[in-house]
Amino acid sequence: MVSVPPKLRPSSGQVASSRERSLVPVGMATILPHAAKQVRRLEEQLLAQINRWGYDEIILPTFEYLDVLAPGLEPELIEHCYQFVDRTTGRTLLLRPDATAQIARTVAMGLTGVTLPLRLSYRTSVFRYEAEHAGRGREIFQVGAELIGLDDAMSDSEVIGLMIECLHTIGLQSFKVSLGHVGFIKGLLSRSGLSAQGQKLAEQAAARKDLPRLEEVLASERISKTAARAIREAPELYGQEEVLARGRVLAAGDPALAAPLERLAQVYELLCAAGHGDSLLLDLGEFRGFDYYDGVVFDVFAEGMGAELGGGGRYDHLMGRFGRPLPSTGFGLDVDRLFRTVDFPEEGATSARVDYLVAAPRRATRRLMEVAAQLRRTQARVAQQTMKGSDASLVSASVTAGLAQQAAAVVVVGAPGMGHDDVLVVDPLAAHMSGRRTGNLNRLSKKMRLIDLLASSRRSRRQVKERS
Repeated sequence: MVSVPPKLRPSSGQVASSRERSLVPVGMATILPHAAKQVRRLEEQLLAQINRWGYDEIILPTFEYLDVLAPGLEPELIEHCYQFVDRTTGRTLLLRPDATAQIARTVAMGLTGVTLPLRLSYRTSVFRYEAEHAGRGREIFQVGAELIGLDDAMSDSEVIGLMIECLHTIGLQSFKVSLGHVGFIKGLLSRSGLSAQGQKLAEQAAARKDLPRLEEVLASERISKTAARAIREAPELYGQEEVLARGRVLAAGDPALAAPLERLAQVYELLCAAGHGDSLLLDLGEFRGFDYYDGVVFDVFAEGMGAELGGGGRYDHLMGRFGRPLPSTGFGLDVDRLFRTVDFPEEGATSARVDYLVAAPRRATRRLMEVAAQLRRTQARVAQQTMKGSDASLVSASVTAGLAQQAAAVVVVGAPGMGHDDVLVVDPLAAHMSGRRTGNLNRLSKKMRLIDLLASSRRSRRQVKERS
C-alpha cells in the first residue's frame, strides 16, 4: 500500500507529486470521506458477523513496552517494529506490531478473567516497517478473532468457518482458503538431520514458497536423498483429498507426521460438512510467516490480489511465553486488501450525503438548532446552516447550500409568512433541474407542519431499516 492506496485516492486518479508524497509518511494512508464510509461499513459488517458467533470485541493499546511484549514476537518482527523511548520511565516502547501477541499477553495477565473458553474480536491497526518497494503498507488495518482455551478439530474449524462466513458477508464469493498444518513440514525437516540453522533457513524458504532457496539449503547440508526429496515435494503438495493420501505416504508411519495429517483431515472434513468445501485447498507446505504458529494454519487468497487477504492458525505455545499456557487459535483479515477486492455498489455524484440540510436566516438560529435536533432524534443524518442575505433570497440560497452539501432535502426554517411550527421542504436537485426560477421554487417548496415532517422522517428510517 502506498501513501494513499489506488482505490482510496481522489477520483481524479492523479499520481501524487513528489512534494505531496514528502508530506505523508511512506506506507501510511489518508482515507478520504467516501472511501472511509465504505471502509467503516466493511469493518462493521465483519464485526457484526463475528459477534453473531459469540465473540466479544477487545480494544488494544497502541503502545506496548518492548520487554513485556518481546516474548511473543519473533526477532525479525522486532526488527521491523517502530520503537521509541518512554519519556516517563526511560523504557523502550513499541507501536503495536501484532494484535495476536497483545491478546496473548492480555489473557496471560489475567485481565480477561479465568473463565474459558474466551472468544475475542478486534478492529485495529498494526505498524511494521517495510521497505518502500515491498508493496505493503506500514500501517495495516485489521479485523480478527481469537478463540482461547479449546484444543480440538472443532475449534480449528470454527475459526476457519467464521472467517469464510465473514468473507461471504461482505460480498466476496470467489476465494480460496489454503489449509495446512505446521507440524507436517516441521516434522519432515526435523527427521531429515538438518542442523538447527539449516532447519530454520528451510522453514523460512518453505514459508515463502521459495523453492530455489529451499533447494540451496538442502544442498548445503548432508541429508539423505529420500529426506531431501520429501522436503522438496511437500511445498508443492496442494489440492483436495489426494493431498492427504500422498502426505501419508511421505509420513511413512512416523507418528510425528501422522498426527498433524490426521488433525488436518478432521478439520477439512468438518469444513466440507459445513458446506465450505469449494472454498478449501489443502496445502501441505502451508507455513504462515510467524514462528508462534504450531498447528493447523491457513491463508485466504482471491483472484487479482497478489497477496493473501488474511489468515491465521493455531498458536498453542504463544500464551505460555507470557506465563499462562493455553490452547489458542484465530485469524486476522487485512481490511485494505479486502477493500480493494470487494465490489461496492456504485454511488453517483448526486447521491445524498445527508438526509436533510436545515437552513434558516440568522435571526432564526435558535429555532434552526431545535428543528435539526428533533430531526436527528428520528435517526436521520442532518446538517445545519444559517443563510446570509434577504428573506427574498432565503429559499434560493438554501437550495444552493443543499446542493453543495448533497442533501436529499432542504428544510427551511423562519421563512417570511411561516408559522413557528411550519417549515418549507425543498428537493434541491429538482429545484436545480428547474433552473431555480423563483416561480418554480415556490411550486417545488412544500409547506409542512414540523410534526408531520418528523413523522415522515421516522417512516423513512423504518423503511430503510426493513430493507437492510
